[in-house]
Amino acid sequence: MVLLFFVLQISRKAELRSRLAELQLQLSGPQQTPGIVEDGEKEKMKRQVEEAPGALPSQTPPASKIPKGEEPSKGRATPAPAARQRETGRGAEIGRQPERTEPGEVPDNCRDVSGGRSDFDTEPRPQQEEAEFASLKSSWEKAKFRLRLLEGHNDIVTCVVAVDNLVVSGSRDTTVKVWHVPTATEHKNLGGHAGGVTCLSAPPPEYCKMLARCLSLSDKERFILSGSADCYVKIWALSIGQCVKSIYTFNAVTALCFVPEDDGYIITGSDGGKVQAWSWHTFENCQSINAHQEAVTSVQTQGPLVFSGAADGGVSVWENRCSVRDPLRLLHHWGGEVTGCGGGAGGRLTLSPRGDRAFLAYGRSWLKILHWRTGTMSRLTNHNSITGITDCVHQTGGLLIGSCHDLANGESSLNLFSLPQCRYLASLTWPDAPRILCFAAWTTGSGGHRWVTGGRDLVVWEQLTGSGKQRGDVTAKRDSRLESCLLESEGDTEEDEETDDYEDGDDDSGEAKESAGAEDGGSAPWLRCVLQ
Repeated sequence: MVLLFFVLQISRKAELRSRLAELQLQLSGPQQTPGIVEDGEKEKMKRQVEEAPGALPSQTPPASKIPKGEEPSKGRATPAPAARQRETGRGAEIGRQPERTEPGEVPDNCRDVSGGRSDFDTEPRPQQEEAEFASLKSSWEKAKFRLRLLEGHNDIVTCVVAVDNLVVSGSRDTTVKVWHVPTATEHKNLGGHAGGVTCLSAPPPEYCKMLARCLSLSDKERFILSGSADCYVKIWALSIGQCVKSIYTFNAVTALCFVPEDDGYIITGSDGGKVQAWSWHTFENCQSINAHQEAVTSVQTQGPLVFSGAADGGVSVWENRCSVRDPLRLLHHWGGEVTGCGGGAGGRLTLSPRGDRAFLAYGRSWLKILHWRTGTMSRLTNHNSITGITDCVHQTGGLLIGSCHDLANGESSLNLFSLPQCRYLASLTWPDAPRILCFAAWTTGSGGHRWVTGGRDLVVWEQLTGSGKQRGDVTAKRDSRLESCLLESEGDTEEDEETDDYEDGDDDSGEAKESAGAEDGGSAPWLRCVLQ
């Protein structure tokens, strides 16, 4: 019995020693030694050594250097720093086999859905983003544009769109004009509205084909929608220069867009705050909603979503359900107290959506950014003085463009920011530049930028690819006072914001407001303003 007891005790010690060896090997990472575990464990431990990120061949002693039967803790090298961190950080996980990630699999917390990169990439993302931004900034610092004036309107140009090589402009003089860009000449004069033209929209080609078939016109016909203070939406065929359909809306139309979903919808906004949907197939009213307290001044689409902005600073986000009746369903509404816009009669809010954000311009020296799912706000400085005002915002080719006008000195400019970071790139201006109220952009076949701006003047901007320069060409410049401006989150209330911007310059602010009133007709709606 005594002999049996000693045999069992020795066997128990051997079992404990073997278990201890296994635990130490699991903790040692790159210092694991083959030959002291059972054959079934050899391959597993070999894979762990090969996959360990901190493994160094010089730190793994050959098996022949460890005497048989000696505990591995006496013969192994000093653990590497990575191994020591794993040992000290595991705590309760001692002895637990680490989970392996099969080749080709990336843990969910390491995935990067935006760019396809992961945390295992050799080059850190901030360095790559900084390099890309530096390259973009360098290219825009050398950019040159040739400007051409399109003469023909007798009043302020309120809206512009681009279709192929044509520019279509709407004016307060009640006309819609079509311009041939390469020759900078008037192509068509579309007269028919009895009030000022306030908004334009260009349906996609496939929807133009649908309408052309219904009207027995060529499949290549392109159509333009125009909205006016005369309460009409008119549909124009560009090649023949005629109005092919008129829709009476019972309200002065102040904004519109075309929604290319299902059979297509025309969305209009009125001066009374009403948002309406019209069928592209029947041109009948599908829905009428009292959405805002004041005039709807901007309507934009992003896929099945429709964004409406009003003079009171409110922004609504709608989902198009593609139904015959009541296609728009309200997803979110954020009032002026959230957006920080509004507060003045006759104001004008313009917006440009991008993903979960909507960029807002409302006659201030900054651009507002609404995260429309959560209602959180941030702002981006668009002028170096409190007397600067932003009239419109636009996105094109990875750029965010904000127009700016200084009420104090009358200077105007376009400020360029990179997307999606919203970092300042450069500014474009020239002597006696007019105030810019509307903007459209497209790219040429060679990839160059071509823009058109409207306000007191209608101007086409053609990016120059060569090094030659003529008198009157505009070169991009960086405003050192905007270089340090960053995207700021807004945690303060609008009252705090107003105090931050104006409490140190009450006299200047008053002069600026008086100047704005003199120039824009005081509190009159923006459409009836008088720009000098």
